[in-house]
Amino acid sequence: MTGNRTFTMIKPDAVENGHIGAILEKITAAGFKIVAMKYTQLSLRDAKAFYAVHSERPFFGELVEFMTRGPIVAAILEKDNAVEDFRALIGATNPAEAAEGTIRKLFAASIGENAVHGSDSDENAAIEGSFHFAGREVY
Repeated sequence: MTGNRTFTMIKPDAVENGHIGAILEKITAAGFKIVAMKYTQLSLRDAKAFYAVHSERPFFGELVEFMTRGPIVAAILEKDNAVEDFRALIGATNPAEAAEGTIRKLFAASIGENAVHGSDSDENAAIEGSFHFAGREVY
């Protein structure tokens, strides 16, 4: 999954606020093909494992609590230059600093509740996609 695939999650805040359809529309309008997608909820164990890289950071407990409070939409997206293009589409982590028209500018409430996750590298896209999807679930 290098070069042309990335991983995303529509986070609990955006799901709770009814933004799934609008976010998916922005993603597909930007030329991304959805090659895997599921509506699911992270368990405490899964959230801790997925965000293990942040386990020593002061916000880790808050992050895990937030990501387990409700369902998410996990997806693998395909497009040339997928990671970089998707990071541009979602905008800065802080929605106040995100460019106009980006997903976070439109749908995020704060740094902590920032609507979507997007992989930060080809390597992490592969790891994160494999965390959420078995090979037979990716098309």
